[in-house]
Amino acid sequence: MASYFTLAGDLIPFASDAPARFDLKARADAAARAGFVGIGLETNDLTHNVDQYGYAGMRRILSDAGLSYVELEVLTDWFADGDRRAVSDKTRQLMLQAAQELGVAKIKTIGDADGGMDFSIIREPWPMTRLVEEYGRLAREAAKAGSLITLELVPGTGVSDLATAQALAEGANEPNAGLLIDIWHLNRSGIPYEDVQRLPPGLINAVEVDDAMARMVGTVFEDTINNRKLPGEGELDVIRFLQCIASTGYNGVYGVEMVSEAHRKLSLEQAATRSFSTTMEQFAAASLPSA
Repeated sequence: MASYFTLAGDLIPFASDAPARFDLKARADAAARAGFVGIGLETNDLTHNVDQYGYAGMRRILSDAGLSYVELEVLTDWFADGDRRAVSDKTRQLMLQAAQELGVAKIKTIGDADGGMDFSIIREPWPMTRLVEEYGRLAREAAKAGSLITLELVPGTGVSDLATAQALAEGANEPNAGLLIDIWHLNRSGIPYEDVQRLPPGLINAVEVDDAMARMVGTVFEDTINNRKLPGEGELDVIRFLQCIASTGYNGVYGVEMVSEAHRKLSLEQAATRSFSTTMEQFAAASLPSA
């Protein structure tokens, strides 16, 4: 599937409340033509399209394009309290309603990123008991809406290592609650790909693919939004990553999450076709089925 920013156009992640630069219908059609089975929506983009088309219109656009998979991102502060939690709960209700209306497959979350998106700041962790309780509650609400909930490991956030992520997801003990493994975040967190093979079968319920140069430029956040590469065009071992993921038994949808200054300048058609074709080349090189 094409993760949200892959087809969002000239939009810097988290810099504003603006929706994607390309219309939903254009994105859906371009994704389908390229070969994707679905797309991602971000909350600001979701609100914009609900206002413009309504849920019925959005369902029609996705159905007409032949897309069968939708995911939403990204819910933050689901574990917090006070004003942070109040804002998070508004987003949460929007996502849960959209999950029911659109048949959303997955809702993406991350750990504590308080203070903005400077992922180089390591924060005092919230108690694991609280995280487990809140993630389980969120999972149960998502299940009622017909969706999986997935927690993405992101360097510098409250959940950036496999041990913490595993303890949290296992502690939640809900069948629809799992982990999202992104090759970029795994690499920048210094986690060997082989470590994911030790995770219990079924704990991974989402995977994202992209590429990068071995040397990080700027902060973690600057590097992740400006310098990613298409799969196979950087210096990460994408093939080995795919093989390690496959060895866990994961057989779900893979998201292609492409974010960079260069990618933002591409036409919609170029963004869709290049991200799909380069990813499929990596699956073929890894001797893995692409469907």
